[in-house]
Amino acid sequence: MITGIGVDTVDIARFERQLERTPALRERLFCAAERELSTASLAARFAAKEALVKALGGSGELGWQDIEVVRDEYRAPGFARTPRLVAALDARGGAAAHLSMTHDAGVATAFVVIDSLGRQGDGTHTDRSSHD
Repeated sequence: MITGIGVDTVDIARFERQLERTPALRERLFCAAERELSTASLAARFAAKEALVKALGGSGELGWQDIEVVRDEYRAPGFARTPRLVAALDARGGAAAHLSMTHDAGVATAFVVIDSLGRQGDGTHTDRSSHD
């Protein structure tokens, strides 16, 4: 059963200008493994984090560092299983957060669906349709 849906879109050029104006944003918004990625990939990850918060119905106790976008062995995106993310999913009645993200034509978009059945049963799940 679906317990939450979230989507977010980021203008990549605007996002890049924000990162240039405020260099500390990169460290505040992204985990160490994410920080060295291209601006387009960072924008997609920021959209993913925002979409997840929307799907959860708010950030609650989650901080930016509690939400890390990772890749599985097939390069499909998903969220790292951090303690606060697991707690947020549990509080929402969710077992899995499914993620799809993309960037093209100057925008990055991410879509998150939280469900209570979770195919992997470990609190994370990915959608293999992404190309980020």
